[in-house]
Amino acid sequence: MSPVPASELEYEAEETMLVAEPEQLRALADGLRGRIVGLLRERAWSTQQLARELDVPKGTVGHHLKVLERAGLIRVVHTRQVRAVTEKFYGRVAKLFLFKAEDPEEGRALGAAALRDAAFHLERAPREAGSGWGMVLSRLSPRDVARFDRRLEKLLDDFRVADAAGGTPHRLVLAFWKAGDA
Repeated sequence: MSPVPASELEYEAEETMLVAEPEQLRALADGLRGRIVGLLRERAWSTQQLARELDVPKGTVGHHLKVLERAGLIRVVHTRQVRAVTEKFYGRVAKLFLFKAEDPEEGRALGAAALRDAAFHLERAPREAGSGWGMVLSRLSPRDVARFDRRLEKLLDDFRVADAAGGTPHRLVLAFWKAGDA
């Protein structure tokens, strides 16, 4: 199924949500839960659909959906009766999550989970021009650190705003950290 721009979801959701509570940050620091939330950005999914897409048992997906629901990050957006069973479809509570971690350890865990999720998607991405990546180590002054931090925030904002109906889905992941291995 082709992705739907966040501005055209099939269900109502807030535009943005600040994710800052420790329970929310811990919930999203798990790689599988991050992938689930990423899929829910595109449309509502049932437990069975997510299990099939992620190649994970339904019980495992159900557990992770409950964790995300308790953290207030997803909700049931509609149901469907299939014989004697009510099938639930989950969606995000907001189209865009903005993260704020007071604890550096939580921020690092969340960043690492995002990069693992990016690796998951990159390994499955079509091989074509227009896809690129790089990893560079540079020694920066405090002034340069602040300048690059601002530029990365601006690039993320520009990328998010460029989301257009009918466009081809692309992902962008940025990470910027003080290297402890230099």
